[in-house]
Amino acid sequence: MSSPLLFLIASLIWGSTFWAITLQLGEVAPAVSVMVRFGLAAAVLFLWCRLRGDRLRLPWRAQRWLMLQGFATFGFSYVCTYSSEQYLVSALVSVLFALMVFWNPLCNRLAFGTPLTWRTWCAAAVAMCGVTLLFYPSIRASWQATLNGGSGRFMLGFALALAATISSSVGNVIVVKVREQSSNVLLTMAWAMLWGSALVALWVLATGQSLQLPATPRYWIGLLYLALFGSVVAFGAYFTLIDRIGSQKAVYVGVVTPVISVLLSIQLEQYRPGPGEWAGMLLCLSSVAWALRAPTPTPTAPAASASLTNP
Repeated sequence: MSSPLLFLIASLIWGSTFWAITLQLGEVAPAVSVMVRFGLAAAVLFLWCRLRGDRLRLPWRAQRWLMLQGFATFGFSYVCTYSSEQYLVSALVSVLFALMVFWNPLCNRLAFGTPLTWRTWCAAAVAMCGVTLLFYPSIRASWQATLNGGSGRFMLGFALALAATISSSVGNVIVVKVREQSSNVLLTMAWAMLWGSALVALWVLATGQSLQLPATPRYWIGLLYLALFGSVVAFGAYFTLIDRIGSQKAVYVGVVTPVISVLLSIQLEQYRPGPGEWAGMLLCLSSVAWALRAPTPTPTAPAASASLTNP
């Protein structure tokens, strides 16, 4: 499969997953849906690896990093993402995920000493201006409602979405340690998703959340799409793309994804952004594209990954 086709597959699927998550909200706790999604995705990946003759076992020195990756990338991040979409339109969450292009360099700086360029700092400043324009009307309304005794649900959703993006970036840094132990992308994806699902399951049981899943076609269509396409196909295409063209180019998927998500949200969620919100989205996405055009900095420690994780 050609690299442009892989890029298109990852972008189209991840651009639609933010809306697909809304199909799973309302009837079951977000953590339960995350647990089932990645449990199913892990089972499919293990079966795929077995059919192609891979040895499924990995040593503990690899599993400890996979456990951390599973928690950060497929556990905490997705629970926060699903929860945030109870309060925010899916398009807004997708735009925040584009900011991972800045969280990744910051995490790599902390973990590996990779230098941060002036372009990264300038683009980040422009992106923050864009986020302010995009969310200011809703934040102001939510803050006023909170002062008048409201629940402040929008602010909670905003905080959860930000936490999800940061957690995903931390997971991307951990991938460097995973790759030191195993180069089998599909097998390590399977183990990380399994660990993520298992850790979320422990949280579900500890908090007494109901494990009963709804029987509605809407829920199961969303689940199967997210597990098979959003998790197995899109991640497989994206990581293959990284191997071919490098993470600095592959991460442009993160610029295309929010555009698709916003268009879907306008069609399916009756999202009607105003002029200020359009300007904010344009600033965010333009700054991300500008930052990605920078040359790859030379790390002072082992090479760091700049991969981008999307729902």
